[in-house]
Amino acid sequence: MAYERRATAYVVSRTDAPSTPREQSVRPGINKGFLDPNLDVQAWLARFEVESREVYKHRQAVLAALNLEPTTRVADVGAGTGFFAATMSAQLPAGWVYAVDIAPRFVAHLSTLASRAKHHNLTPILGGENTIRLPPASIDLAFVCDTYHHFEFPAATLASIHRALRPQGTLVVIDFERIPGKSRPFVINHVRAGKSTFRAEIEAAGFVLAEEVQVAGLKENYFLRFIRR
Repeated sequence: MAYERRATAYVVSRTDAPSTPREQSVRPGINKGFLDPNLDVQAWLARFEVESREVYKHRQAVLAALNLEPTTRVADVGAGTGFFAATMSAQLPAGWVYAVDIAPRFVAHLSTLASRAKHHNLTPILGGENTIRLPPASIDLAFVCDTYHHFEFPAATLASIHRALRPQGTLVVIDFERIPGKSRPFVINHVRAGKSTFRAEIEAAGFVLAEEVQVAGLKENYFLRFIRR
């Protein structure tokens, strides 16, 4: 299967998901809105790509902390409207970016974005609810920004990421600090668990925490760097 032929959406059937016992959903329906065939991409652009959103406002600092090399092959898992994926594509002249999302409308938007901006090394991928649908050992870095809490089936999704990463590959997870009595009500209600729980899930999936990176400007989000065992 040619993943790098052109910057258009690669759409696969659910039979591409790993044939493992069905994992129970940790948050049923959390992604229902994103699967809506009538999803309003413009409305989400106004929500995602706005200076009041911490990870967008400080996106350059986040990108700098990734330590990208010109040849890095990245999967932006939960790429959404694509502001990180598009920027990484421009920064990786000899690398590649797979912009993975489960929302068909976002994937269509990413395909248009890649084509119009001539990002020839950016491939949109329609992911599944429990798989990122990338070949084994095909990426150096999996980037999961404000998306891990949307993994409805985290164990299976992490297994998919683990397979796609090359040996000693890197997983970066940025997500909301969920601290009762301190975090905003939105975060408490929307994010199912805190950093320690997410870290334990990721480590159980075959990753080792390398470091927690302090990124300038990030106060509501944490940045964890893991290495694939």
